[in-house]
Amino acid sequence: MTQRPGNQLFDAYFTARDMREVFCDQGRVQAMLDFEAALARAEARVGLIPSSAVASIAAACDASLYDFAALGEAIATAGNSAIPLVKALGKQIASSDAEAERYVHLGATSQDVMDSGLVLQLRQALALIEDQLAQLADSLAAQAQRFATTPLAGRTWLQHATPVTLGMKIAGWLGAVTRSRQRLQQLKPRLLVLQFGGASGTLAALGEQALPIAEALAEELQLTLPEQPWHTQRDRIVEFGAVLGLIAGSLGKFGRDISLLMQTEAAEVFEPAAPGKGGSSTMPHKRNPVGAAVLIGAATRVPGLVSTLFSAMPQEHERSLGLWHAEWETLPEICCLVSGSLQQARLLADGLEVDAARMARNLELTQGLVLAEAVSIVLAQRVGRDTAHHLLEQCCKRAVAEQRHLRAVLADEPQVTAELSGAELDDLLNPAHYLGQAQVWVERAVAEHNALTV
Repeated sequence: MTQRPGNQLFDAYFTARDMREVFCDQGRVQAMLDFEAALARAEARVGLIPSSAVASIAAACDASLYDFAALGEAIATAGNSAIPLVKALGKQIASSDAEAERYVHLGATSQDVMDSGLVLQLRQALALIEDQLAQLADSLAAQAQRFATTPLAGRTWLQHATPVTLGMKIAGWLGAVTRSRQRLQQLKPRLLVLQFGGASGTLAALGEQALPIAEALAEELQLTLPEQPWHTQRDRIVEFGAVLGLIAGSLGKFGRDISLLMQTEAAEVFEPAAPGKGGSSTMPHKRNPVGAAVLIGAATRVPGLVSTLFSAMPQEHERSLGLWHAEWETLPEICCLVSGSLQQARLLADGLEVDAARMARNLELTQGLVLAEAVSIVLAQRVGRDTAHHLLEQCCKRAVAEQRHLRAVLADEPQVTAELSGAELDDLLNPAHYLGQAQVWVERAVAEHNALTV
């Protein structure tokens, strides 16, 4: 069977299907044609072109009528996608209405078509990402509350530190998602704007009707009319790319934590199981963190793509050579990678498998050493900070050297037992009693999420 050329082998793994549809050839072409149809309606509204021409132009603005392969070949010569598309559009209209063909693309330039078309695509992409983020946040909020008091070892420099809770860790992931949702809301007014400036940004070809047409066109496309065209001022789309980079990085953190918690030596939290998921071609026992790999992979790839957008910002004069071109596939690819990462993150969050008993056992791997700080803090109030710290340090070293539990070593130390009873030591060496504000952090993160959702 003959396969259509493409790069689809990994799409299901790294990209959400609905996002790829936004940025497929059909999506790109249709967005540009939507601009052309809206331009005709806007110009008819202000009387620049006859209303009779609109129907024929709009009818031809259907991406299914065009040969994408032929357009692709023509782009190689034309230097952008709008030039051959507008030519093909004109021919399509002329085949049924030669008079209407005269009014196609009037006063616009290629970059107006491509940039406004891109903004229409980004509006769809933004809606998808916001929806994915909201669903992920709901799931993380539920899981954070579910495990708000479930102790596990905090880890600093990859070593056991003091106890935390799984809910607190999840609340950290949730907080990052909430902040990204806030950022997306804040940038919308700057991103979802019309691009319409004509040859050099002045709209001189439209004379006194330029501004009314621009206003009507923005209304037709349900975009905001910016203070001026932004052909070579690319901060709008770069800001969006940068926020997507933050999302990718935050999801990468989520994936990294999950993959570490899934390690055989930890085995505390797992991705949800599914038939055939995470297996090995040679090792039947393997359960690999294949979802986390997508999150980490996207977090690794996206920063380089965001860097391309930043590198392309110093564009020349009123129309760029090469720098604008560098954006064309970069931002869509960022959107696709982030959507795929979010898709996997949602699956992870929904189906987290937690082994609380293993967490408790792992907390005892150091035989009480992770609670040494708790004892030291209380003892310091009775014998002084330096004395208490030195005493606990020596006891910890003795516990390691003698392979004994810290509780037993402390019970043998007269300076400790003179100040702390056996019951006090038992209480201080209970991980569940040294969780600080972990539950409060969960409550605050969930409240922040709920406030945004409402």
